[in-house]
Amino acid sequence: MIAIISILLIIFLLIGSLNAFLFGKVHKRSYFSYEIFYTLLVVYFTVLTSFACLYFVLSFQGVILLDDGKLHRLPPFETLAHSFYFSGVTLMTVGYGDITPIGWGRLLALIESLIGYILPTAFFLKVFQGKNGERLSR
Repeated sequence: MIAIISILLIIFLLIGSLNAFLFGKVHKRSYFSYEIFYTLLVVYFTVLTSFACLYFVLSFQGVILLDDGKLHRLPPFETLAHSFYFSGVTLMTVGYGDITPIGWGRLLALIESLIGYILPTAFFLKVFQGKNGERLSR
């Protein structure tokens, strides 16, 4: 019973937070930009999908993702699912270590994780640069 109440409370708080973030009052000095936020989401999704497709295609060329340190030959659909999972985890975090790339996949994973770290910084700089440009032009 406590678990159900806790889950419902967490869902309520999550929905409330997202609602306030997306549809709340925008104050005059707010740095939030819907356009840049949605652009960031689209760029993340594009990078994630692109690298997942690279891992998937390269899996047919011998660049394989190891699952729990073991080499598994999986059907194409499962390989695609593993590729998307690995790409998402690599882009959004450092990785969990449950799936490990070998060969050229390691270099791709490094490049993807670097992009994952640089993207938010670049978008925040874009927001602050835009706000400073508005102040200078007034």
